Amino acid sequence: MTPIDIRLREWREDDAPVVLRAFETPDLRRQSPFPVVTLKDAMGWITSWTGVGHAFAVTVEGGTVVGNVAVAGIDAHDNGWVSYWVLPGHRGLGIATAATEELARWAFGERGLFRLELGHRTDNPASCRVATKAGFLAEGIERGKLCYEGVRHDVERHARLATD
Repeated sequence: MTPIDIRLREWREDDAPVVLRAFETPDLRRQSPFPVVTLKDAMGWITSWTGVGHAFAVTVEGGTVVGNVAVAGIDAHDNGWVSYWVLPGHRGLGIATAATEELARWAFGERGLFRLELGHRTDNPASCRVATKAGFLAEGIERGKLCYEGVRHDVERHARLATD
């Protein structure tokens, strides 16, 4: 399989339409800490990363933004929490995996982190494939961790160390 040619770059204000489009999809709608339903909300999502983590626009083919990869929750032990999403029309192409691998290289190399963690609902096998293909080892199930619309969901936690 040919490696996916992706690039990570800082989010810009003019990327707000892409963010809005992403959070209009049913599976991403609840992945923001606040509703993203207008362009102003999307710009707020972009600026909300300042001081809490590092979010990168994932681009392909001449700079087209197709997703996000981020690390947040960085603590005193050099641990960080990874998240990612890709627009529906670009899923299944290895973009999330390539972006997550690149984020890990950056986080370990440039940011000096030691441990990266992520979690996915156990009913989301695509996210599990991204995690494992990006070198994140499964560490266990967190039972009933998330609650959406009154339904509890188990989460599988994965981690990757700088020494892996």
